[in-house]
Amino acid sequence: MKIRVGSRESKLAVKQAQIVIDSIKKYNPDIEIQLVTMKTTGDKILDQTLDKIGGKGLFVKELDRALLDGMVDITVHSFKDMPMDIDDRLPIVAVSKREDPRDVLVLPKGMNKIDFDRPIGCSSSRRKLQIEKIYPGCTVRPIRGNVLTRLEKLDRGEYSAIALAYAGLKRLGLEERIWRAFTTDEIVPAACQGIIAVQARKGFDVSFLENFNDKDSWDVSVAERSFIKALNGGCSSPAAAYGVIREDKIVLTGFYVDKNNRIYKMTKTGNRNQGEALGYNLAMDMLKGADT
Repeated sequence: MKIRVGSRESKLAVKQAQIVIDSIKKYNPDIEIQLVTMKTTGDKILDQTLDKIGGKGLFVKELDRALLDGMVDITVHSFKDMPMDIDDRLPIVAVSKREDPRDVLVLPKGMNKIDFDRPIGCSSSRRKLQIEKIYPGCTVRPIRGNVLTRLEKLDRGEYSAIALAYAGLKRLGLEERIWRAFTTDEIVPAACQGIIAVQARKGFDVSFLENFNDKDSWDVSVAERSFIKALNGGCSSPAAAYGVIREDKIVLTGFYVDKNNRIYKMTKTGNRNQGEALGYNLAMDMLKGADT
């Protein structure tokens, strides 16, 4: 048996694909595995923010096509980078145990404090709005590119600091670069941040992912994505969701900014097996509050 694994070609994407591959090998060492990497449109256009060029779908379009065309058997993604609407022919078939979901700040090499005369680099309005609340008066400017590219820009002096996901730095072995890790209350993470998702063609036998799939991550991802989808949120939309499993419940925190830049944050608890309803109901409660 041979499994072809599709991935973006960045170092982090390949690391995440390798996590999936290692799990498959643990399930059955005799499975032959081929890693197929490709550059997506989102990786090629780096001079504009994602909301101006098509959103999260730009990171999966080429991988989706490779799946549909039979060039690969499964594809591996950072779940937070996936659009809310997924092709029914290419379902999510497994998700990883969640890595640390927090957002962090990284400083240029040799620095031990932020120089507020220079901007903080940030790739999403979600982070931007929450960072500006923590550091009033700071300047936040967009930054694009993969993690290593952003770190290069930081160390060249283009930014005083950059905001990144803890999970990506940890998977790359770069935890020592973290200067400050924000709590999930200080900065509500992006939906599914820290979770790796695997897609396959509908009906494709993915029993080899048995060791990889994590039930807790699956349940919270359903709730988090339901919240964002109910708000029609995309990559750069000012919305976020973070769920925690507590016994048979999910405690879901939502973050939302309305058209008048008013910030709303609310928490709701529901049955872990009804995450879709929980996310939707939290979004509706928040929208009611925004309308009053």
